Amino acid sequence: MPGIGAGTVVAMVSDHRSRIRTPTATLGAGGPVVSRIGLGLAALGRPAYITSGREEDLPDRSVAGLRTRTFSMLDRAYAAGVRYVDAARSYGRAEEFLAGWLAERGHADVIAGSKWGYRYTGGWRLDAPAQEVKEHSLAMFTTQLAQSRALLGDRLTLYQVHSLTLDSGLFTDAALLAALSRLRAGGVIIGLSASGPHQAETIRRALSVTVDGQQLFTAAEVTWNLLEPSAGAAAADLPAEVTRAGSIMNVHLDGPDQLANLHLALLLEGVYTTPRGMINLSTALSPADLEQVGLAYDRAFTAVRSSA
Repeated sequence: MPGIGAGTVVAMVSDHRSRIRTPTATLGAGGPVVSRIGLGLAALGRPAYITSGREEDLPDRSVAGLRTRTFSMLDRAYAAGVRYVDAARSYGRAEEFLAGWLAERGHADVIAGSKWGYRYTGGWRLDAPAQEVKEHSLAMFTTQLAQSRALLGDRLTLYQVHSLTLDSGLFTDAALLAALSRLRAGGVIIGLSASGPHQAETIRRALSVTVDGQQLFTAAEVTWNLLEPSAGAAAADLPAEVTRAGSIMNVHLDGPDQLANLHLALLLEGVYTTPRGMINLSTALSPADLEQVGLAYDRAFTAVRSSA
């Protein structure tokens, strides 16, 4: 996104009970300070979702059960320094749960983002024929913004188009773009989420959209993984490509908890690792890069030992 470059750490934040300090950055140019890692509520806001192992992880998927689990997850995330939480209208009761937690805990430093463009149609049923329906129209935006505002109020800092694609009518809907521009003028950051094989092109097209001479979209939530890394460069507006050249480093630990904790600690240091993987993809490393990675591992090992 525009503003501070990807990977730039502007501060560190942590709860006094946490031993791990989470890097922070600004959300867009001149935006609020957020943790570099956020908590998404998609799998917690409704009983049916694409994540596997839900029967074991979430045995109680009643409304009350998922509300309690959401509060617990938010408490743990806050204690670890997480200050950004992501929801969506299609995430069932995610906005409702987040609003309730914010009202009870009163954490003024938590930044809330949500998304519009999908309507939740699951009715809290696991066997519903369709869990959500997509519609990028002015009517949908108007309706869902009112619903999000009713729950999150002024805590809504970032509002994103949910799963924008190149064929979305949004790009040519002048009335919808004008409505989004008015929301931006009111102080809400306008963003988009993207997924699929053409998300890089979608992001680049969205970043070129202007209304009254001002850029409309200043944030992007993208799908990035080892099989589809193209969106990272597009979101940062960088002329980059994936070379698929890297190096190998194996670290063996005693148990899965230690492995997970080390993986998180390294991620907070800006070092991505692949648990149980054989190959770690990266750019060519200079001696200075290697020294920085070594220091990151040292700090991560210290954090894991301290939390044991």
